[in-house]
Amino acid sequence: MTEPWDTATPQVITLPSGRRIRGRGLRHDLPEGQTPTLAVHLTDHRPPAPPWESLWIPWRDFWLPTDPVEAMRTLRTAYDRAADERVEVCCGGGVGRTGTALSALCVFEGMQPREAVTWVRRNYHSRAVEVPWQRRFVRRVADATGSGRS
Repeated sequence: MTEPWDTATPQVITLPSGRRIRGRGLRHDLPEGQTPTLAVHLTDHRPPAPPWESLWIPWRDFWLPTDPVEAMRTLRTAYDRAADERVEVCCGGGVGRTGTALSALCVFEGMQPREAVTWVRRNYHSRAVEVPWQRRFVRRVADATGSGRS
């Protein structure tokens, strides 16, 4: 077990379960302070390897993951590891894809899809989950996990 994210760390949100996740944009400088133990990159090309463990979900800007089922598996890994590790989820700008992934993590918490998107927009970024098909992806996560639809 590693020291959890400090709640004062920029862009760290605390999920209802107590798990802390950092969302961020890769086009922005790395925030000062703690570094992740695991980063999940949501980009169209494999990014350079950071000095900590990372996973890559091929995902074009404003679109959906290339392989949605594998993306769900990777996000579930990130969610599970966030219980004991500093996990960050990041895309280019840190809004659409990152917000969609954070909404998926909220579905793993037991939230309904609409509630998850609303929660992420309230607690992370007001424009998170930018396009309708990203909201549909969050519903697909719910369907795959048996969380139902809303």
